[in-house]
Order: sequence, then C-alpha cells, then structure tokens
Amino acid sequence: MCGIGDVTEPLPRAAVEAMKQAVEELGHRETFRGYGPEQGYEFLRSAIAQNDYRDRNIEVADDEIFVSDGSKCDCGYILDVLGDQNKVAVPDPVYPVYVDTNVMAGHTGHSRKDGSYEGILYLPCTAENNFVPDPPREHVDLVYLCFPNNPTGAVASRAQLSRWVDYAREHDALLLFDAAYEAYISEQDIPHSIFEVPGARECAIELRSFSKNGGFTGVRCGFTVLPKSVLARTENGRRLPLHPLWQRRWSTKSNSVSYPVQRGAEALYSQQGRKQVRALIDHYMGNAKLLRAAAADVGLEAFGGVNAPYIWVKTSEGLTSWQMFDQMLRELNVVITPGAGFGAQGEGYFRISAFNSRENAEEVARRLRGLR
Repeated sequence: MCGIGDVTEPLPRAAVEAMKQAVEELGHRETFRGYGPEQGYEFLRSAIAQNDYRDRNIEVADDEIFVSDGSKCDCGYILDVLGDQNKVAVPDPVYPVYVDTNVMAGHTGHSRKDGSYEGILYLPCTAENNFVPDPPREHVDLVYLCFPNNPTGAVASRAQLSRWVDYAREHDALLLFDAAYEAYISEQDIPHSIFEVPGARECAIELRSFSKNGGFTGVRCGFTVLPKSVLARTENGRRLPLHPLWQRRWSTKSNSVSYPVQRGAEALYSQQGRKQVRALIDHYMGNAKLLRAAAADVGLEAFGGVNAPYIWVKTSEGLTSWQMFDQMLRELNVVITPGAGFGAQGEGYFRISAFNSRENAEEVARRLRGLR
C-alpha cells in the first residue's frame, strides 16, 4: 500500500509521555482543567512561535497562532471569514481539499463538463516549470500554495515565492500557504515558511500540522499563523484586518484542541522530541529514496522524494493514470494514487507515498523492479 499519505510509525515517546502526564493531571482536582483557550494554550503557541519562527528570525507573535485539529480542517474553516465572490486560484495538480472545500462553501460557481469549476483559475504545474506555477496575469483574490507539495513533492525557491508575494500585494490577493511538509525539506536554500519572504506578513496565512512530522494523523493537532497585518477588502472597498475575524470565528465555533493533545504537541519541541521527530522523518525519507530509485531502475521518470515524502512518477508510455493504477494492482499487487485524481495536469502521472514501514517499502521497491 503506497497510496494514502497516512503515517505508519508509532508516536514519539516524548509526546506519549507528555499526553499520559496531562491525562493524569486531569484526574486530580488540584490539576484539573476545563475549557481551554479557543486559540490554544499559551504554552503551545509560545513553543510554536519560538521554535518554528523566531528561532529562524521570522517575526511571529504568540497571539498570531491559532491551534486547531489539523491543517486539512483549517482549509475549510478559513472560508468562514472569506466571501463567496472571491476568484480562487489553485495549482493543478492539487490537494483536492482546496477545491472541494470551496465547492461545498459555494465559492466556485458552476461545474464544467470536464469536472473543473467556473470560479476557479487552475495554474498548470508541469515538468517544464518544475511543478511550481508562476503567478497569473489576471487578477485573483485567493491563491492556494503548498510547498513542499502534495502530490508532486516539488519545492519553491525563495525567488519563486517572492514573485507570489509581489503578485499578492499588487493585486490585493490573499495567499493561503500550506506548509504541512516543511519538516521534510533537506536542501539548505529552500524556505520553510512563506514568512521568510519580505512582505508576506501583509498578504499570507500559513497552515501547519503535526501530522506528518510528529505522526499526529490520529491524534489531530495543527495550527494557522495569521498575522495581524493581513488586511481584507469588503465589497464596498473598506479594508479591515482578518485576525479579529478569525479569532471571532474560533471563539464562536470551537473550543480548540484537548489539553493532553496540546501537551503532546508541545513535547515535540523538547530536546528528546526533536530527536524522535528527526528519526521519523529520516525513516520516511529513507523509504522515499528506495522507492524513487526503484522507479528509475525500470525507466520511469520520477520527481520529488527529496524534500517531501512523495514521489511523482510519469506513467509508462501510452498509459493513463488509472490504467497505470490497474497495471500496478494487477501485476504487482501494489496500490498507488492515480495522478488524475489531483486534477487535469495530474493525468499521465501517479503518486507513490513513502509513508510505510521499511519492510513494506523494500518489498514495494522489489516489486516495482519487476514491472514490465
């Protein structure tokens, strides 16, 4: 199974012990806690701001962080404070949640016969542009960017992200930057955060998650960074900060994440937690190296797998994504994800996930080398 991007390895012990201790605290009157802050406990927001941002010389205040049950959920939640007349742009191929949440919120207009939507501008990501789209010439209001990218494994350079920030400031657009896989970046010059780019604090929101670095897919914890300097525009042209609207949304619709889970997330920043997270990432990227090499050995053109736990592979000549899926399943008994499921530009590709045990990854690599 190399399809779904779910982690397979146990939680870091630092997080396990912290959550056990937190549950024990809730069992005693002296240390019991009820409702927590809707935005997240200060201890976790402070750890995030210091370790993920200020230690990298990135300006982020504790109260600009909103703790949630995951970045996937935040993709939908953010639409609660954005209007339905916004023109939306998404990369193609793309993580389907970006499109589907806008469809469910009524922000995309009518669907076309090819499955696309009138209200969405699709930005082609191809091998020719290294799967990193350029800003469009036309105006859009909301842009989704994900780097390191799911599904292609591509990363954006500082210069490429700077062009997007320049575009957003010129067009009064909002960048929604999904950095769920930033911990997998291995190359030195690749930005880990959109806020490393000057001007981004005026036009960007960043989504992050503990799912893929700390193995929290079943525990559920992530966060959004929304700078107080990000301004939105109303229909009559009035400009106002998004931060208080987002804060109001959280205080109305959420009680944040449970205390034990937030203590577990905090523990990932401890000395032992960092070592254990690093071991998880090294494990999955070791799988990626094996799987990418196996694809190359049978003549398949492979991308990604260097700064992200996904390998984006061109199908055998003449095969569609679903035909390749059928061949892999029938001949090798291996499940991959057809690229067409990520958009029109994904046709002719498939995604291999490195989230697996080493034993399974080695077996998949062995079977791949038997592909005819």
